[in-house]
Amino acid sequence: MYYFLSLLTGVIISVMIAFNGALTDEYGVYTATVLIHVAGLLLITAIVLIKRENPFSKRQSWFLYLGGAIGVFTTLANNISFSRISVSAILALMLFGQSVAGIVVDRYGFLGMPKHPFAKRKLIGMVLVLSGIGVMLSDFEAVAIILSFAAGACIVVSRTLNARLSELTSIRVSSFFNYFMGFLAAVPVLIILGGNEISLTEFTLSPNLYIYFGGILGVCVVLLSNITVTKISAFYLTLLIFIGQVFSGVLVDIIISEEISIQIIIGGVFVTAGLSLNLLSDKLAK
Repeated sequence: MYYFLSLLTGVIISVMIAFNGALTDEYGVYTATVLIHVAGLLLITAIVLIKRENPFSKRQSWFLYLGGAIGVFTTLANNISFSRISVSAILALMLFGQSVAGIVVDRYGFLGMPKHPFAKRKLIGMVLVLSGIGVMLSDFEAVAIILSFAAGACIVVSRTLNARLSELTSIRVSSFFNYFMGFLAAVPVLIILGGNEISLTEFTLSPNLYIYFGGILGVCVVLLSNITVTKISAFYLTLLIFIGQVFSGVLVDIIISEEISIQIIIGGVFVTAGLSLNLLSDKLAK
């Protein structure tokens, strides 16, 4: 079940990136980031109120609340990269960043997470995964490449912090603080860096209402991640999410560009082959 939920998370992420990218085109990077967190915060607040939970009833270690603030960088990076490289390329680079960070989390048990040693026999699978990513990258945009890689690494850190907070509170409370802290971080970023974007007095709703659903889908991603992150290793969670991302990302790119990218499909096959090889290796080792 947790493998399926991880795959579903990947599908939702690829659609979310497309929605958030459209929102960015409408309002600008920093305004869109605030709107995304507003939408997510409204939804998760409603859920918390329905469940009659008080997120502020107990205080935990301050650093556990930083997941949402770190997530702001991920959202900004995705929004900036969206118009520079394809959705599939963004997802591929994020996978690489998540893979590197995931290996570190598994190896050292970051923030008390279960330790999962990296076996050398998995290197062949890793090579296939990295080869697939290389095949998928057709455009060299240095800023987008760096930001997407860093965004992937930040996802693992943010996901781990949120998961630890959910263990001490609840999945819903952790998700609430993810968006609450993200909103508090996104607003000053907009004020400082988004001065040239639309002002509150000029703000109007777009007739394309679907572009506001990115924040709502983000809540689903956070909730699902909080469920799965402690159940399977960070490395495999990353790769399973990517499989869901890459093939749904291909569909998103087809819808946007109205073209079928054989290159991206081949890259996705390489990544899937690498994952399957490593999963098989683990089963044979038991």
